[in-house]
This record gives sequence, structure tokens and C-alpha cells, in this order.
Amino acid sequence: MTARSRTAPGAAHLQPREVAHVAATEEGWRIEGVLSLRSVSAVLPALARIEGADVTLDLSGLERLDTAGAYALYQTEVRIAQAGGHVRYQGLGSDHAALMERVAAAVPTPPDDAPTAKSLTDRLEDLGRMVAGAGAFVGQLCAMLGMFIARLVRMIRHPYEFRMTALVHHADEVGWRAVPIVMLMSFLIGVVLAFQGAVQLRQFGAEIFVVDLIAISILRELGILLTAIIVAGRTASSFTAAIGSMKMREEIDAMRTLAIDPVTVLFVPRILALLITLPILGMVANLLGLFGGMMMAWIELGISPGVFLARLLEGTSLDHVLVGFSKAPVFAIIIGVIGCHAGMQVGGNAESLGRQTSASVVRAIFAVILANALFSVFFALMGI
Repeated sequence: MTARSRTAPGAAHLQPREVAHVAATEEGWRIEGVLSLRSVSAVLPALARIEGADVTLDLSGLERLDTAGAYALYQTEVRIAQAGGHVRYQGLGSDHAALMERVAAAVPTPPDDAPTAKSLTDRLEDLGRMVAGAGAFVGQLCAMLGMFIARLVRMIRHPYEFRMTALVHHADEVGWRAVPIVMLMSFLIGVVLAFQGAVQLRQFGAEIFVVDLIAISILRELGILLTAIIVAGRTASSFTAAIGSMKMREEIDAMRTLAIDPVTVLFVPRILALLITLPILGMVANLLGLFGGMMMAWIELGISPGVFLARLLEGTSLDHVLVGFSKAPVFAIIIGVIGCHAGMQVGGNAESLGRQTSASVVRAIFAVILANALFSVFFALMGI
């Protein structure tokens, strides 16, 4: 009866032990065997003994090399280089050399612990680059505004190119759907103005002038300004997200391939919808702001609605209303152009879309406030 040899279960699947050897030779050092994750820890002490001004590593006997072994060789080379030496490889296969290059390229470079202080020249250079960048950005906005005006004039000359469906859709999005928040905001602003004005004017027995305060503040400045800020927050981001998503999906490139002008299809209906709806929203804001101020003046000061309206018609000039409404078209163009421009700046990833969406809101609100300040200075100089 022949005895059968017994083997452990799964012994046929065991991998041979991976071993690497590092030995000194007359020309330098020789590394042979398998330099991998399993064997690299055993040869690290031997690699640490390699030193000299001109070290030669013979890798002709190296059977296999992985990223762990390549990183160990890279660390050895860096250590010798820091000591003023140099490492030269012999017998290095092309595949092993490519792996070592990839590992060396993937090693991150540590940042400088002590950044150098900027000189006056560097600061002036940064300021100049910032101003140049701002000028280029304003130039791009003016170019987009020019494209909008050119396409609008073309549509007036060729009415069949006008996209009424898109205009109605965007007017509903930026106008009708913004009415509730505009009404609430304006009503509360009127309430706050009346309450704060009553507290201050009561000290001088001039409570009736709270009507003038509310009327001038809302009709001339706050009504259209706060409406434009709200519209900038919800509409500029909407324009940027919609156009940016189409740019990410290369839909705008497809439109150009089909000889469809993106400016005519995407920009003109959106900006034109803002031009139509923002003055209407400003009128709603003015009415609700006056109504909120009238209610608070009635509750806090005992000024009846009849007296309030009489004082409003008597002491408020039509110039204040015209000044407020004259700002609406400018604010609408600013918001629309900035939102559409930011959408066209979106790259091919979601991070770029989020960054441009946030930037469009900030830029639109800042531009609206800046334009309002310029309007105030202009009207003050004109005596209006």
C-alpha cells in the first residue's frame, strides 16, 4: 500500500516568498531579487548604508519592482543627493525606469514653511494685475452688452426671429415668481422705516414728517434698490446655472454647429425679460412699502390712512418716483449681463459651475449697489 503525501489545504496557491538582496560590489552596490511591498522593509537597513559622492546601483538582477520598491529607491536617491552625492543606475530596465519616474513625479513637494515677504514692487505688481483683470472683466461685460443690443436691433428689424415663448417663460421665472418675496420684503421695510422714524421724530413733535421719510426713502432709493438686490440674488444665479449647465453638456457648441446663435436664443430673452419685469417689481415694492409704512404710522403715531395719503400727495414730488424708476432698466441690464457672462465662463466640471454661480451673485449685487451710488451722486449734482 503506497502512502500518499498529505498537503495542507490551499498550499498549491501559496506564493513564493519575495526576497531582495542588497550587496556591495567593487563598482558600487547591487540589488537583485524582488523589491516589492513584501520585501522592501527587510532591505531598508541595507539601503540606509548606501552613501558616497558617486554611487552606482546595479539593478540588472532585479526581477520585479513595484511602487513601494521604487519609492524606497527614490528616498535613497534623495538622501544621497541631499548629502551632496549622486546616484547612477546600471542595468535598469525600461519598465522599471518608467515606474520610478512616475513615482518620483507623484511625490508631493512640501510647501515653504516661511513664505518670503512681498516687497513694495511685488505689491504694486499685484495691484496692477488686479486693476488689469478688473478692466478686462468690464470689457467682457461691455462686449456682451454690445452683442445683446446688436441682436435686439436685429430682432426689431426681423420680427420673425423673436422668441416670444422664451420671453414669456423667463418673464414668469424672474418676474411673477419673485412677486411674493418682493412684497414681503417691501412691506417689512416700510414697517421698519415708519417705526424707527416715529421713535426719532416723536422727540421733536414732528411725527407727521414720517410720511415724507417713508415716501422719499422707498420711492427714490430703497424700493427699487432692494428689489434689484433680491432679483440679483435669485436671477443672476439662475441664469448662470442654466447657461453653465448647457455649456458643461456642450449644448452651446451643438447650437453653434446647427447654426443657432446662442446670444439670440439664450441671452436676449433673459435680459429682455428682466428689462420688462424689474420696473413692475419696483412698482409693487413701492406700493407695499408705502402700505407697510402707512399701517405702522397708523398704529404707532395715530396717523390715519387718509391723512397719510393726503400728506403723501402733498409733500412728495413726482421727481422721486421718476428717479427710482429710471434706475430699473440699468439694474436689469447689469444683472442680466453679469449672469449670462458668468454662465459662459463655466468650465467642464461642477466645481466651476458652483464657483461661477456664487461669483455672479456677488458681482451682480456689488454692481447694483455701485450703480445706485453713482445715480445718487448724479441726481444730487443735477439738483433732482
